[in-house]
Amino acid sequence: MVFSSVSFLFIFLPTVLIVYYLVPRKWVSCKNAVLLAASLLFYFYGEQLLVFVMLLSAGLDYVWALVIERYRQNKYVPKIALALSIAGSIAILGYFKYAGFFVGNFSRLFGLDEVVLSIALPIGISFYTFQTMSYTIDVYRGGIKAQKNPLAYATYVAMFPQLVAGPIVRYTEVSGELASRVNTFADFSAGVKRFVIGLSKKVLIANTFAGLAQAITYSSESTVLFYWMSAAAFFFQVYFDFSGYSDMAIGLGKMFGFHFPENFNYPYTAKSVTEFWRRWHMTLGRWFRDYVYIPLGGNRVSKLKWVRNVVIVWFLTGFWHGANWNFIVWGLYFAVFLILEKLVFKSALKKMPSFLARFYTLAVVFIGFVLFNADSLPEAIGNLSAMFGGAGLKLSGAEALYYLRSFAFLFVIAIVAATPVVPNLIAKLRKKTAAQKVFNAMEPVVLVALLLWTAGFLVDGSFNPFLYFRF
Repeated sequence: MVFSSVSFLFIFLPTVLIVYYLVPRKWVSCKNAVLLAASLLFYFYGEQLLVFVMLLSAGLDYVWALVIERYRQNKYVPKIALALSIAGSIAILGYFKYAGFFVGNFSRLFGLDEVVLSIALPIGISFYTFQTMSYTIDVYRGGIKAQKNPLAYATYVAMFPQLVAGPIVRYTEVSGELASRVNTFADFSAGVKRFVIGLSKKVLIANTFAGLAQAITYSSESTVLFYWMSAAAFFFQVYFDFSGYSDMAIGLGKMFGFHFPENFNYPYTAKSVTEFWRRWHMTLGRWFRDYVYIPLGGNRVSKLKWVRNVVIVWFLTGFWHGANWNFIVWGLYFAVFLILEKLVFKSALKKMPSFLARFYTLAVVFIGFVLFNADSLPEAIGNLSAMFGGAGLKLSGAEALYYLRSFAFLFVIAIVAATPVVPNLIAKLRKKTAAQKVFNAMEPVVLVALLLWTAGFLVDGSFNPFLYFRF
C-alpha cells in the first residue's frame, strides 16, 4: 500500500484516524498499540511475509540495546553487543539487497556461469535498518536509555508514515512523543495541509513527469532532444516524488501527534553541490555524518584523511541507494565535486554570481541523476553520450517537439514549485490584514480542490509509479 492510492486515502487512513482518536488522550500506550497494529497491516498489505524481516531486524536491535544498557559498566559486553547489533543489521540488509550484486560480480570476475539470485527486496529495508542501527548506537553512546517497552519500540520502527520512504527518524527525535504526546487541532490541520501538498506534488507533478519519461522510452524516435527531455523529466520526478512523500510522512506524523524532521529544503536553489546535499534528503545526510563521517574523524584530520572520509561516505551513500555499479559511480561522482569545492574552487564559488553558481550546481546534479536513473552503468554512459549527440543522433524530431510543446507548461510549474518563490510571496502577503483574511478563507477551499483533483487522477487509474521499490 502506498500513500498515493485510493485504498489508503479513502479506506485505510480514515479508519485508522477514527480508531486512533476514539482512544482517550491519556491512554498513550493504547494509541501506540493502534498505530502499531495499523502499521503492521499497512506493511503486510504490500509485503506479506516480508514483514517478519522488519520485525527480526527491529527485534535484534531491541535486545542488543537492552544488553548494552544492562551491562553498561562492563568493559567488553557493550562493545560486543554493539558489534553484534551492527553486524546483524548489515547482514540482513546485505542478504536481501546486495547478495545478488556480490554473487553476480564474483561470477563475472572469475569467469563462472552467472548465478541469478531471486531474492525479494523488502520495501523500506534501507530506511528501517538505518533507524534501528542508529538506535543501538545512540544507546551505546549514552545519548538515550534503552526502551524497555517493546510496544513503544516497535511503534517507533514500524510507524507507517515514515516506514517505506523516510524521512529517517531517529529514536531520540520521537522518544518523548512515544511516551507522552498531545494531539492538537492545530497540529492535525497543519498535518492535513502538509499531506495534501505532498500528495499533489507526487500525483500531479511527479507522476506526470514519470508518464512523460515512459512515453519517451517507448517512442520509436531517438533524438538528442528526447534524451534531454527524458533526463529533465526524471530530474523533476525524483524531486517531487521524494519530497512529496516526505511531506506526506511529516503531515501524517502531525496527524498522530509526532513531529518528524524535515527532509528537503528547496535543494534545486543551492549555489554549490555541498549546499545541495545539505538540502536534499537531509536525514540521510545527517545519518552518514553522525555515524560514519564523524567517527572516521570528520574534517578534523589531515587533508588526505579527509578526502578518504568523503570518499568512504559517498561510496556508502551511493551503495545505500542501490546494488548496482551506477549507484556507486553516482556516489563517487558527487564525492569528487565535494572534494573539489572544498580544496580547489571554494573561494571562486563564493565570488561567482548567484545565477552562475546555481547553474553550475544544477548542471552537476542533472548529470548525476542521469547516472542515478539508469539500470546499469553501460546504460548510463549510453544515455549521457546520446544527450551530447553520440552515435550521430539528430537534434530533434516531430515527436520530440510535440512532447516539448505539450509538457512545456508542466516544466514551468515544476521550476516555480521547486523554489520558495510562492511560499515566500504568500508569507509576505499574509502580513497584511486584508490578505490574511482572504488566505484564511481560501486555504481550505484550495486544499479540498487539490485533494479532489489528485483523487480524480488516482480513481481514473493514472500512472502511479513507486520509486522506493529500488530502495
